[in-house]
Amino acid sequence: MQAAMSTMDGIINTVSANIPMAPLFGLLKPNGKMIMVGLPEKPIEVPPFALVARNKTLAGSCIGGMRDTQEMLDLAAKHGVTADIEVIGAEYVNTAMERLAKADVRYRFVIDIANTLDKAAAAPATTE
Repeated sequence: MQAAMSTMDGIINTVSANIPMAPLFGLLKPNGKMIMVGLPEKPIEVPPFALVARNKTLAGSCIGGMRDTQEMLDLAAKHGVTADIEVIGAEYVNTAMERLAKADVRYRFVIDIANTLDKAAAAPATTE
């Protein structure tokens, strides 16, 4: 992170965990903005000097409710906007994690839980 200090005009913070905010503000250029869309369960600590010293801004944005989400999905469907995905079974999750660590992923992984559960239910019970 040291190499990236004061290099970013903006950060969209999607983290939903309580993390230290000061290092993130350090990444922003003067007049930089951080937009919070993640919702940590506890209040975040914002060191005032990290904002005031270089005129930085912290703001929030709601990601939208069910109506907004449905409107976005309808618009995407109308215009043929789709996502490229790689569907995997639950038994492949460890391999998928290894691939993520190696940056060997071209598309978003989607875990097919329903078929994984169906296969598990259909498998004969084993006894030891």
